[in-house]
Amino acid sequence: MSYYAEHYDPLKTDLSYDSVIQKGISHTSPAVKSFQAYADPLVLNKGDGPHLWDVNGKKYLDLMAQNLCISVGYNHPLVNSAVKEQMDMLTHSTAMYVHPSPVHYAEELAARFPKGHDWVVHLVNSGAEAVDVAILMARLYTGNMDILALRNCYHGVQGSALAVTGMKVFRQPVATDTAVHHVANPHPYRGFFGDAIDEYIEEIDRTIISSTPGKIAGFIVEPIQGFGGVVPQPKGYLKAAFERVKAAGGVCMVDEIQTGVTRTGENFWAFERDNVIPDIIILGKGIGNGFPLSAVVAKREVAQPMANKKWFNTYGSNPMCCAAGRAVLRAIDEDQTQKNSKIMGARMKSNIDQLKEKYDIIGDVRGRGLMVGIELVKDRTTKEPAEAEAGRIVEAARENGLIIGKGGAMGNMLRINPPLCINKEDVDFATSVLDHAFSKL
Repeated sequence: MSYYAEHYDPLKTDLSYDSVIQKGISHTSPAVKSFQAYADPLVLNKGDGPHLWDVNGKKYLDLMAQNLCISVGYNHPLVNSAVKEQMDMLTHSTAMYVHPSPVHYAEELAARFPKGHDWVVHLVNSGAEAVDVAILMARLYTGNMDILALRNCYHGVQGSALAVTGMKVFRQPVATDTAVHHVANPHPYRGFFGDAIDEYIEEIDRTIISSTPGKIAGFIVEPIQGFGGVVPQPKGYLKAAFERVKAAGGVCMVDEIQTGVTRTGENFWAFERDNVIPDIIILGKGIGNGFPLSAVVAKREVAQPMANKKWFNTYGSNPMCCAAGRAVLRAIDEDQTQKNSKIMGARMKSNIDQLKEKYDIIGDVRGRGLMVGIELVKDRTTKEPAEAEAGRIVEAARENGLIIGKGGAMGNMLRINPPLCINKEDVDFATSVLDHAFSKL
C-alpha cells in the first residue's frame, strides 16, 4: 500500500482562455513573451499524433512539433506507458546514485552511433546545457580555448551556448565568451560566396590565422541550420571543414538537437550523410519527445578530462526522462520514422515547389526530410526579405488549423518541422492551407 493511502482531490486548472492569458501576464517573466508565436497567444490543452487542440477545442495540425521536441508524436502509447511505469516506481534518482533507466538509455543511445568508436553519453536537461558541456569537453581535451561557429547559427540562449549563437535576435547586450569566432556560413541562396564551398573553407583558415593563436579547441556546427533559416550544409563542406579544424588541434562538434533521430529521412543522424565522424555530438529536443532530456555523446578520450574535477547535474539522469528516451528509440524503429520522414518530406517539398511556381513571393524552398524551409522575398531578383508577409502567412495558417513556424536571421522564413508520424493526408492538408494563405496576400 502507498505511504499516501488517504485520498487527495485532484488539482484544478482553469482552462478559460482569458484567465490563462491574464495569469501569464501577471505572474510570468516578461522574457517568456519574447518568443511568443502569435499576436494573440495560442493556449494549448492536449495533443495526439501530429495534432493539437487549444483550450477552446479547436484542432490544429502541428508542423512545428513544439520547436522539434515532439518526434514520434503526441500521446504516443509506448512513450506514455514507459514514463508512467517508471513514475509509479521512482520519479527521480540523482546522479549521486546509479539507476537502471539512465544506464540502459546510455547503452542504447551509444549503439546508434558509428561503430568502431568508444562512445560515452553525458545526460543533461536541455540543448543549451548540452552545448555548454560539449564546449567544456573540447577545451579540456585540447588544452585550447578558441571555438569556431557559423554565422546565423543557433545553439541556445545562455552561457557558452549564447556565445556561439550567431544571430543578433538572441544576443543580449552583455559580455559573453570572448574566445568564440564566427565564420561565414555556407548558404547557396544568400551566402557571401554563393555555392563555392572552397571559399567558405578558406574563411575558416583565415579566421584561425587572424583571430586565434593558431590552435583551437573546436568547431561547432548544425548539419542544417535550423532557426537560422533551414540551411543544409552543402555536400562536402563538413568533411573539408573538419580537416581544417583537426589540423589546428581542435575537435569537431555537431549539433543534432534539431536534425537528429531520423528527421532528415536519409540517416538516423544528419551528419552521417557527409561521411564524417564527429568527436562530440550534441542531442536534445526530439530524443525525449517532449520530456526534458538532452545528451552529449563523445568519444571516451574526449570526455575523460572532465572527470578530473567533480561535475554534477541534478536532473540530467532523471529516470522518467530516460524511460521516455528509451521508448523514443524503440518507437523510431517500430514506427519506421526514417522511412516516413523521407517519403513525407519529399511529398511536402514537392507540393511546396509547386506553390513556388504559383507565387512569386516564395524565393527559395530548401531542407531535407521533414525539415523544410520556405524563404519569402518581395522580389526574386533583389531577394528583399518579406518579413511582414511571413508573419501574415503564419497567422492565416493558424486561423485555418495549421501551426507553422517563422524564423531566419531576417524573419522571412517559414519553418516546417512536424512530428515524424504525419501522413500524406496531413501533408496535403498543410499544402491546401498554405495555398489559401498565399492567395490572400
